[in-house]
Amino acid sequence: MAEKKKGFVAEFKEFVMRGNVMDLAVGVIIGAAFGNIVTALTNSFINPLISVCTGGNTGEEGVSVGGTFTIRGVIFDYGAFLSAIVNFLIIAFILFLMIKAVNKMMSVGKKPEAPAPVTTKTCPYCKSTIAKDATRCPQCTSTLELDVPLEAK
Repeated sequence: MAEKKKGFVAEFKEFVMRGNVMDLAVGVIIGAAFGNIVTALTNSFINPLISVCTGGNTGEEGVSVGGTFTIRGVIFDYGAFLSAIVNFLIIAFILFLMIKAVNKMMSVGKKPEAPAPVTTKTCPYCKSTIAKDATRCPQCTSTLELDVPLEAK
């Protein structure tokens, strides 16, 4: 019964700092930014190309933001498309820095992992990998000396 209850803020912090929650947040934000690029590509290039090919109307002719060019009276708004690409790159860079900072914060205070124990060595004659405590090399059949600790010499 001596179990200590976590506070709401501590539980929320633990939930938010899980890797899968952060990955999901990044995915949603990058997806939204990429959606803007696709929307701009469609509105700025694909729809006007369809209008040029079919001789249809492009809709309202108003003032466009950014650069445009006209083919047969159809306005191609490449400025909006380039703006969406720049927005995507800025969002991706900021998210990269944010995730890098979160990963750095998560690694603070963690102990480094112990190196794996050495279980093999190299035969001094044929340079093949053999078991650490082998007395004879299975490749070249040379007799090997066991590694004797310094205290026993």
